[in-house]
Amino acid sequence: MAGLPFPPSFVSIMDTVNPMWLASIFSGIIMCIIVYKLTGVLSLLCFNGYGKLTKAQKIEWNNRGFSTFHAIVVASASFYLLMLSGLFDEDSHDELIINRSSDISNSVLGVSIGYFLADLAMILWYFPALGGLEYVLHHGLSVYSIILALLSGQAQIYILMILFSESTTPFVNLRWYLDVAGQKSSKLYVSNGVLLFLGWLVARIILFICFFTHMFIHFDQVKKVFPLGFYSLLSVPPVLGVMNVVWFWKIARGLIKTLSRAKNHSQ
Repeated sequence: MAGLPFPPSFVSIMDTVNPMWLASIFSGIIMCIIVYKLTGVLSLLCFNGYGKLTKAQKIEWNNRGFSTFHAIVVASASFYLLMLSGLFDEDSHDELIINRSSDISNSVLGVSIGYFLADLAMILWYFPALGGLEYVLHHGLSVYSIILALLSGQAQIYILMILFSESTTPFVNLRWYLDVAGQKSSKLYVSNGVLLFLGWLVARIILFICFFTHMFIHFDQVKKVFPLGFYSLLSVPPVLGVMNVVWFWKIARGLIKTLSRAKNHSQ
């Protein structure tokens, strides 16, 4: 609002904006556009049924192409940063875990912001064909949280943990692809359903339990996050966690139906 200055903490954060971050966000958007186009071209060449899809199905097909690509990239990068790089090892740095970041982690967050913005734009443009209000909420909260972590350099460990949960996205998309291709009765569809269930259990249920446990153990550090970031850490992850549980329940019900149908076909 005009005449009302931003809080000093927010101004100091905005002063740290790095051109490299803007470049990574732009790269994320360009990545989505390129993979969207490539998905259409390659699918037309490699999948006979692609040309028979409706316009709406082709749009969603291509959209899920860059969704899958982003998921593989950020999940791999998050796993490296969290488990292999040593960046967040307890005793590897003098700096508090909550304040640790690197050029790689900043770039990963920037690319993800670009992806979520591009995907959100498509969801809103074609609403509700590509997803309902729950997807708008999920993407909006994701962009908000990642931007805060990127600008402040704080709580990146928690953002990367959440980004690793994107590792389930390829299984979600493959299920949709197989459904559209008329392969719901195939062994691949059943196997993918089992892997989706297990992957979701690990990456979006158990991981979130580890997330909240880590926050509880390191709450003395969490309290040192700037105010808006601190309250966001206390509010946004629980909302995402509830959404993950609801989706997990739907996945479990879908798997039960798939296994029952497969059993009936085999008899």
